[in-house]
Amino acid sequence: MSAMSPIRTVVFPVAGRGTRFLPATKASPKEMLPIVDKPLIQYAAEEALRAGATRLVFVTGASKRAIEDHFDSDPELEAALLAQGKQDLLDSMRGIIPSSASCIYIRQHAPLGLGHAVLCARPVVGDEPFFVHLADDLIDANVPCLAQMAAQFERHHSSILGVQTVHPSETDKYGIVASSVIEPRLSKVSEIVEKPKPDKAPSNLAVVGRYILTPQIFSKLATIGQGAGGEIQLTDGIAQLLKDQAVYAYAFEGKRYDCGNKLGYLEATVEYALKHPTLGDPFAKLLGQLLEARSADAHSG
Repeated sequence: MSAMSPIRTVVFPVAGRGTRFLPATKASPKEMLPIVDKPLIQYAAEEALRAGATRLVFVTGASKRAIEDHFDSDPELEAALLAQGKQDLLDSMRGIIPSSASCIYIRQHAPLGLGHAVLCARPVVGDEPFFVHLADDLIDANVPCLAQMAAQFERHHSSILGVQTVHPSETDKYGIVASSVIEPRLSKVSEIVEKPKPDKAPSNLAVVGRYILTPQIFSKLATIGQGAGGEIQLTDGIAQLLKDQAVYAYAFEGKRYDCGNKLGYLEATVEYALKHPTLGDPFAKLLGQLLEARSADAHSG
């Protein structure tokens, strides 16, 4: 599937400050928070690479240098691992980004919103369709979410939004679409609204952290001006794009973890640890012991 993808560029908007995880994110980007033994941004990069991307564009802000360092080579560390005979760790270090891919860093100088972050990537993306991946949304799937969406793009050659049904009470946390079903998992979008109150939401189908966008989105983002929260909203740009061309919503296969909040992050950490090839069994045993002790304490109290 990845070989069929015509999309070679992925944009990672990583300029946000991650205030919900302070003080952990005071000096380190939220995208560097680890799920077991890899940071969120590495999971994101791996998904994009498996979907066929070869150019990884990181739209960064202040205090994000750790992301650049993570994807850079570290000859001194590699030499130390080699000298210590730690070949497995050395291979994991060298395999973070293949030599066939390139990393590009663009600074978003002001916190003007997700739409502005995407617009910052325009000089690099050019006149091509591209992925947008929000690392906060970790999606565990047999076929990577972006690869699923790339297959849909191959068929329709239009912008594709990754969507998920959410509880009606949570519509004010997402961009929400109204759409008409074309086939299982795929619908054509007729409306998109940024964070509507439940009584104003056109549906409970929410956009969650994965996009394929045509390059026409850039001209929309350049002219829409500020929207909700005084920011340039990607949702507003997509709403304008809808007037000129088709946009589709794809209900991806896989489980999404909202790692932008602490509970979702902990859920991802536990479930990925349980599936880890070497840690899974001992971690499951440890969890069982902890839960038994907690239950015993509750009954004794």
